[in-house]
Amino acid sequence: MTAAALHRHDPRPSPLRQVIGTSRPLSWINTAYPFGAAYLLAGGGLDAAFWLGTLYFLVPYNLLMYGVNDVFDYESDLRNPRKGGVEGVVLDRRVHRLTLVLSAVTNVPFLIALVLLGDTTSSAVLAVVVVAVVAYSAPVLRVKERPLLDSITSSTHFMGPAAFGLAIAGTWPSGAGLILGAFFAWGIASHAFGAVQDIRADRDAGIASVATAVGARATVWLAITGYVVCGLLLLATGSMAAIAAVFVVPYLLNVAPYARIRDEECERAHGGWRRFLWLNYLTGFFVTQLLIWATIGW
Repeated sequence: MTAAALHRHDPRPSPLRQVIGTSRPLSWINTAYPFGAAYLLAGGGLDAAFWLGTLYFLVPYNLLMYGVNDVFDYESDLRNPRKGGVEGVVLDRRVHRLTLVLSAVTNVPFLIALVLLGDTTSSAVLAVVVVAVVAYSAPVLRVKERPLLDSITSSTHFMGPAAFGLAIAGTWPSGAGLILGAFFAWGIASHAFGAVQDIRADRDAGIASVATAVGARATVWLAITGYVVCGLLLLATGSMAAIAAVFVVPYLLNVAPYARIRDEECERAHGGWRRFLWLNYLTGFFVTQLLIWATIGW
């Protein structure tokens, strides 16, 4: 068979499709939404900062976060049966350099623009957020293999855009600290629960995580605790945000069935993780309705 024929029958996705896939399109909204909502609630308008920030946290930020991860997790991803769909692609080696280059090329212009539009405080917050994204997977620091620090850093990836939205808007609404704290606790809980399903695969690959360190059952209870803390912090706001505490209940119901899970059956938690991915969209819809309600004062 000729080289041209082999190329036509190559079952692998094109490099561009792989790069887009590695950015996790299903999760784009999970980082753009917190920024946009925080910016508008803090008094920002539909201005350059809003549109540039929303677009940045929609695509380039996710390409940086997941692209770097997929490049440096290549060997372990080959052994992970979950990879290859919405939960992450296995990047061909031929696409690694392209992914890293595009991650830099798409991020730098937005970062420069957002720094110019902001001030020292917002730039510092943005720097922390971006460093946390790179440090999570890149060699040397690679905090994703440092138990508990992995969950803390991962939570920063999603709470960080909201914090930056507040910082670049230049105001700190009442209860914002409690809301960010609740979001942070939710992020830690969610990452920890997500690590449970990979305990055996990670141990076989020599990868450390909060779940491999303390075990499946303890990690699920850590997740339950994180969700409870999230709900309590929201209730403590004493404002419209307190109503959002009810949205923690579905997450608790999702992880509760795994409270007694054993390490040797860790893969069973995958069902809960798949529900979690779609649960984010459902709760996101209701949170949006709550924000609209609070904004127009119904």
